[in-house]
Amino acid sequence: MEPAFVVLGLVVGTLVGMTGVGAGSLVTPALAMSGVPAAVAVGTDLAYAAISKSFGALVHRAQRTLDLRVAGLLAAGSVPAAALTIAALAATGAHAKSAVITGFLAVALILTALALLVGRARVAALATRYESRIGALRTPLTVAAGAGLGVLVTVSSVGAGALGAVILVALYPNMPAARIAGVDIAHAVPLTFVAGLGHLWLGTVDFALVGNLLAGSVPGIVAGSLLAGRVSDSLLRRLLALVLLYAGARLAYASF
Repeated sequence: MEPAFVVLGLVVGTLVGMTGVGAGSLVTPALAMSGVPAAVAVGTDLAYAAISKSFGALVHRAQRTLDLRVAGLLAAGSVPAAALTIAALAATGAHAKSAVITGFLAVALILTALALLVGRARVAALATRYESRIGALRTPLTVAAGAGLGVLVTVSSVGAGALGAVILVALYPNMPAARIAGVDIAHAVPLTFVAGLGHLWLGTVDFALVGNLLAGSVPGIVAGSLLAGRVSDSLLRRLLALVLLYAGARLAYASF
């Protein structure tokens, strides 16, 4: 056991429970800035996410807040994209691979921070105005969005949570929030599973680190869920967005 990583899991789990923001946007940059190689940080977080999100999907299924059709459309784009991305990473040299992963991670963090700052309500209001146009292309747009998320998540482990939810709100503005969360988590399961297996094949998964993160995050998620609503969600999301912007800018600087 590494106490520092258990504490990291506890802090991340608590924030996830309070804000609902995906753990990838928090765990991966924290690991990368703690000295863990970027590729190992991404691979380890994907393995961690595949396990933790499986339990979340089961809960949403029990609560009947899953739309398997929409999750399937996203997966139709993301799973092949993840497999192709792993193949591309495998053909990349170690130094170039680290630079690519760090660069994608920086972009993913900044996009997630912007998604948090904009907020789902504003996205839904804008999407509702163009519902007729979106509706005519909703199926291919969903598959295409899945493909984009597949590449981003496989390279950075970030995007399946907050960014994925915002994309779903843009494409399905009338879908209830609980169902958005259920689809987002259900789609992340096959995506992180395939991407995690790919990183396992690449040798960039540290299972000891996964165990440490889970040891802290499970009680953290419970604690965060109990604290949810006692602290301003808007304030938390703004603070979290600033942290992610800082992490993204720092990693972007390091990649050049």
